[in-house]
Amino acid sequence: MCLSEPGRSLMPMTQPRLAQQTPYGRMYARAEGQDPQVPSITTVIGCESNDLGGWYGYSAAQALAADPQLPDALRDSRRRRALVNHAAKAAERHRDRAAERGDRVHDYCEQLALRAMGQGHRVEQARETLAENQESRFADSADQWWELYRPEPLAAEITVWNSTVGYAGTLDLVARIGGKVCLIDYKTRGTDRNGRVKAPDAKVVTQLVAGLKAEESLVDAATGDWQPWEYSNAEVLMAVAIGDTEALSVQAVPDQLPAHWFKFCALAKVWARSAEIEAAGQQLRAIVPPPLEHNPVGRGAMAVTVDLKEPQNQATEESASQ
Repeated sequence: MCLSEPGRSLMPMTQPRLAQQTPYGRMYARAEGQDPQVPSITTVIGCESNDLGGWYGYSAAQALAADPQLPDALRDSRRRRALVNHAAKAAERHRDRAAERGDRVHDYCEQLALRAMGQGHRVEQARETLAENQESRFADSADQWWELYRPEPLAAEITVWNSTVGYAGTLDLVARIGGKVCLIDYKTRGTDRNGRVKAPDAKVVTQLVAGLKAEESLVDAATGDWQPWEYSNAEVLMAVAIGDTEALSVQAVPDQLPAHWFKFCALAKVWARSAEIEAAGQQLRAIVPPPLEHNPVGRGAMAVTVDLKEPQNQATEESASQ
């Protein structure tokens, strides 16, 4: 899970121009045409283990039970196997549909910000795309959030970089709300049985604090021009869950930010070691037992001494302690 991310369908929206999908997950380059150097924020966070076995199993069982071909397939072993294989991929299909919907909603929110900043935008086109997919209510929820919170956008889809720890990412929105500078991440969410939008996962705090701790922000992707990150003192880290009934805004609890930063730095080290191991190639090789006459420790045994030293990354450790 650490070295790969689920594939996402590319929508006609503004994609981070320096981001590339690699065997090690999504990574960023310093300029267009250059090789990627560091992992994305979401790739690093993806190194955390998640047990989704229950959800995958439930999705498959639900898809199989609801399939209208099931009664006939029970009498045909070949059709039954095909049906089971199709049901087994139900979770992946659900994930991909959710990712595509999330791209469309993010695109609409980005266009709203560009319009508010007086820049070229495609608000109408983005809303039409949502309507074509029966998702207009997500646009309605986004509109309602803009009307209630009245954000003053400072930057939309801004790419940031941290050289000390080694990562990059693209923030959805930086805006001033109620006189305070806020880093904002949109999350497209479903609704519960009461019709209320589900709250974002707590991982969004880790994602936001990594954005806060950036050191540079992108000025020009073509030339690789960067400038010092000017929003490292943002007062509010906010996640906005956008559903088809409403939008829910939540703030990261300030007292918890240091713990999330330590966690992110640890995950960044996990990613780096995993990438190093993956790049090294074969990790196991077959060995044969030694001749009995040369075996000093007894019949059928081998004595092997391995010196394991912890690799040191002083820059990352110093950053994590800040």
